[in-house]
Amino acid sequence: MIPKRRPLTPETKARLNYVVLILSTLATLVLYVLSAGPADLARKIGPKAYGRCTLYRLLASVAMTVASVNYVLAVRWPPPLPVPHHFAWPRWISTLIAGAIALPSGILLGRGMMDAGAETIIVKPEHTLYRGIYTKIRHPQAVGELPFWWVFAFALHSPFLVVYSLIWIPIFVLMCLAEERDLLIRYGQSYAAYRQRTGFMWPRRPPARV
Repeated sequence: MIPKRRPLTPETKARLNYVVLILSTLATLVLYVLSAGPADLARKIGPKAYGRCTLYRLLASVAMTVASVNYVLAVRWPPPLPVPHHFAWPRWISTLIAGAIALPSGILLGRGMMDAGAETIIVKPEHTLYRGIYTKIRHPQAVGELPFWWVFAFALHSPFLVVYSLIWIPIFVLMCLAEERDLLIRYGQSYAAYRQRTGFMWPRRPPARV
């Protein structure tokens, strides 16, 4: 007779979710950085590097989606850490904070995706991100997407998630730097000049008039 398996305790589920959250976060970084290097990879395997990098980009999106699910599960099974499970104020205040963050971030993200077109997901040999909002900042999608981790955290009324979301700041910066490194390989001086006249994640201040 096969013995029945014991169901997982809430504590075990919380630990598993916490581990998967960390792994999915790191996987997002690794896969996106890999997706951002088609020109460098093309030196080794040729034009098929762009298709492979598109696959990496899609997998990075999957990893990020898994992390989002972990956020939701972290509310049901809070991690075994000395952090309050909920904020001291009412949930509606957290909802208002989430909305206040989401509105400008969503506008910026949508504008960046609209101006980028298919290049948001598909990695192409040609690079056309020099129009629209990209004439002001080089990474509007990253700037718009990053705050949504706090949107999720506040919408879920979770102090732990608000603190954990800080990890996404260096991750997004590293992903953007990886993109720029590869674009410099592809376009050399023309991209270097583009970097000189635009801001990284914030519009560059115009030179002072004498």
